[in-house]
Amino acid sequence: METQNAPTAGGLRETKKQRTRAHLRATALELFLERGFDAVSVADVAAAAEVSKPTLFRYFPTKEDLVLDRFADHQDEAARVVRDRPAGQTPVGALHAQYTAALAERDPATGLSDLPDIVAFMRLLYSADSLLGRVARYAEREVELLTEVLEAESVPPLLARLSAQHLVTVRHELGRANWHRMAAGATSDEAYPEAVADADLAFSALADGLDRVLPSRPA
Repeated sequence: METQNAPTAGGLRETKKQRTRAHLRATALELFLERGFDAVSVADVAAAAEVSKPTLFRYFPTKEDLVLDRFADHQDEAARVVRDRPAGQTPVGALHAQYTAALAERDPATGLSDLPDIVAFMRLLYSADSLLGRVARYAEREVELLTEVLEAESVPPLLARLSAQHLVTVRHELGRANWHRMAAGATSDEAYPEAVADADLAFSALADGLDRVLPSRPA
């Protein structure tokens, strides 16, 4: 008769940490959406979550991290898409294809999501300068990681960084435009054709220049 292995102590500790982390994030987001980001202190979040401030800071070093913690998981997305692109495809083509597919899936990262929770989250994000400042720092890290991938393909450092800045900026600005459509009351289905047209235009404009100087992935 087979028996299941009991969870290890380390596994239980990690599960507990993840639950605590999720609880803190959910509690903070509820308060921020109710009162506004700037009106809620870290002490308010800790009290509502029934933990001490030192405990909260062990999980989230800053108040902004309570909102943007998950953004850090996407900082390598552009670099990964370019690094893993099919043979014969350019960096611009790879990111264009990935972004178009994400639009079709209504990926919240594209801004094209009318789910109430996502719309509320994005409204919170654009309401606080400190949150937008942190997003800008994440974008800079995206540029650094994509630059490293391009340099690994023998693109000169300056050209690699300039290209990475253009590509990352286009992705963020397309997302911003889509969010404004959602904030104005459009549904994701209504905004989808225009969002695709904008993406095609933006990436095609980049391709006119960057495809001349950036390599396709070799076979």
